[in-house]
Amino acid sequence: MADLKVSGLHKFYGKFHALKGIDLEVPSGEFTVFVGPSGCGKSTLLRTVAGLEEASGGRIEIGGKDVTWARPRDRDIAMVFQNYALYPYLSVEDNIAFGLRARKFAEAETQKRVARAAEMLGIGALLKRFPRELSGGQRQRVAIGRAIVRDALLFLFDEPLSNLDAQLRDDMRVEIKRLHQELKRTMIYVTHDQIEAMTLADRIVLLRDGVIEQQGSPLALFERPATKFVAGFLGSPKMNFLKGRIGKGVVTLEDGAKLPLPSPKGKEGGAVIVGIRPQHISLGAKGSRTAHHVIVELVQPTGTRLHATIPFGGSTIVGEFDAHAATKPGAQLAIEIDMSRAAIIDPATDKVI
Repeated sequence: MADLKVSGLHKFYGKFHALKGIDLEVPSGEFTVFVGPSGCGKSTLLRTVAGLEEASGGRIEIGGKDVTWARPRDRDIAMVFQNYALYPYLSVEDNIAFGLRARKFAEAETQKRVARAAEMLGIGALLKRFPRELSGGQRQRVAIGRAIVRDALLFLFDEPLSNLDAQLRDDMRVEIKRLHQELKRTMIYVTHDQIEAMTLADRIVLLRDGVIEQQGSPLALFERPATKFVAGFLGSPKMNFLKGRIGKGVVTLEDGAKLPLPSPKGKEGGAVIVGIRPQHISLGAKGSRTAHHVIVELVQPTGTRLHATIPFGGSTIVGEFDAHAATKPGAQLAIEIDMSRAAIIDPATDKVI
């Protein structure tokens, strides 16, 4: 195992500044996920760590060794690509063994490692097949198998599940998480899917416009976002944002609705944005004086839960309720909002107060 340390890393493509002084440390054995919207720099950061892109400035260390200008083959990394990158004319067995044979491993050791990887990934019966005879999920397992036989210092995954359908993505997420627990290796994973990031990561690194917006455990980012961007990016359905003004112990929204403030936040009379997750909107108790009465505009059943779109606070928000809370548009609901879980945001800086 090895740790990764990135210091002051910059990457330019002509005049475009893709990475803007990234500082990052990934401890040995951790599963770290780089996540963010398209164009934020997450894949560029991964590819620069791998040596597939040349750094424009800064320093990269793997296992305490400076590899900033080292060739990819000299960094002792293993990488899984989005498009699998399998050799079509080689069998599954030969694809997995290719890297070991290129490094002149003894054939007995090569066969031992291939068999172990195939067993871990459940592809032992596929070793004699060719890539064209495999499904997308099976091809991805082969690509992962080719990486894990390497026994590398660092394992890098560049959006490996984006070509798979939803069910296969769910299955492969479980396999990758189980693989990390078994191998106990340092892994870095890139995705644009925040659900994938939340379910896989020991730590999330959320990037925006070439900088790290926030990093920490999945629950830390979900429950204690530092900015409006972080609050809105993580969570499904996404967080609701309502404009309001601070009063004495309350926030008054644009439509006049008042929400209690559990603790003093911001300057009285000052503008704020209230961030409320759909999961923190509940049905009000019968006769409750703090409930807000709303009419459902849109209903989206998900099976065990229901997402209801409702007008509130001068805007439209989404609440998550029990599956039978509202069966059709036009239903009247009394809702309560858990303000102890709300994010109060300064609109001037977009930072959570």
